[in-house]
Amino acid sequence: MSASSASPAPPTLSQRVILVLALACGVSVSTIYFPQAISSLIAADLHVAEGSAALVVTAAQFGYAGGIFLLVPLGDRLPHRRLLVTLLALTAAGLVVAGAAPTLPVLVAASAATGVTTVVPQIIIPMAAGLVPADRRGAVTGTLLSGLIGGILLARTFSGTLGEWLGWRAPYLAAAALVLALALVLARVVPDTTPSSTHRYPELISAPLRLLREEPDLRRSCLYQATVFAGFSAAWTALTLLVTGPTYGMGAQTVGVLGLVGAASMFCTPLAGRAADRRGPDAVTLWCLLGVVGSAAVLLPGGMGGAAGLVVLAAGMLLLDVAMQSGQVANQARNFALRPDARARINTAYMTCAFLGGSAGSWLGVRAYDRLGWPGVSGLVALTAVIALTRHLTRARTTAAPAGDATVTPSRVP
Repeated sequence: MSASSASPAPPTLSQRVILVLALACGVSVSTIYFPQAISSLIAADLHVAEGSAALVVTAAQFGYAGGIFLLVPLGDRLPHRRLLVTLLALTAAGLVVAGAAPTLPVLVAASAATGVTTVVPQIIIPMAAGLVPADRRGAVTGTLLSGLIGGILLARTFSGTLGEWLGWRAPYLAAAALVLALALVLARVVPDTTPSSTHRYPELISAPLRLLREEPDLRRSCLYQATVFAGFSAAWTALTLLVTGPTYGMGAQTVGVLGLVGAASMFCTPLAGRAADRRGPDAVTLWCLLGVVGSAAVLLPGGMGGAAGLVVLAAGMLLLDVAMQSGQVANQARNFALRPDARARINTAYMTCAFLGGSAGSWLGVRAYDRLGWPGVSGLVALTAVIALTRHLTRARTTAAPAGDATVTPSRVP
């Protein structure tokens, strides 16, 4: 075949573009996490209870789950560059409205709307998975997630520090400017891509439900991340109440500094991705679920207060961050190997379940803290991990049984 008649090579991602996309994941996802560090400042300024101000975090996460379900499937249907730039522009507008909100209901509504449009990472990650070789997919996913983690961590420190200096509105307005600048960058660096689907929108948004029915491994990944992310969100939401409450009596800036201890997870997720490439996602999942159980035990004494209590909280949150984010890499490596032509829809099913779990965890974390104190929150983290670990170990025993029993019928294999 002559060179002129050969089909054009598909676009690929250079290391430079991958790093820019990792930055994009971090900046965009920060908009749903930075309110965690300033909820006490919001409560004081708007004259509402801290538990009510925490609804800003819950609304953002529910909005994010809704955006994943409604918008991420479009990643299989529309050119990625145009979709990403449009969503970032809408996110910047939502952040401006939130930063100018005169009352808590307006702020909660703006947070939910911003959450809907800030799903850029969940479009970037499956896009990148389709533009790199299969043997690099886990490593590239880990790199993108390390950028996402960096955004989560720096968001808390950024908002806590800036909020203490200039008030809680300043982080929203500064984030709006950053997101708008990011939109201009992505308009230049995102490669031209060809949509993998010609389905109409109603078919696209119904596809994740069908995929959940048809793909047992996708259902497992969803269960693992929904439960673990519920515990993670519960711990971070309640941590603000603990640190700024009478036990420690510290400010929002301390919450942001505690968030920095999770920086190690930025370096662990690429390692987790390479481990998933070599050993398989299930081995990494087991290590991560055991890590979450261990983090709950470490966090338990964190309610005692004082310097020792802060050290315990930092260590426990570090372990929880590393375990949760590394488990995310394993789950997505498992998911993206299922159906190459439907990666955005698979990611829609997965991340919708994950953020529904995270939203429920934020709500449960506040209730557990109000009724049972910090030990109740630590127990909630442990419970969520045990649910996922039980499912994982049960499957491992079931799939191992046929190897030792030649008489097993196919109907016993899950």
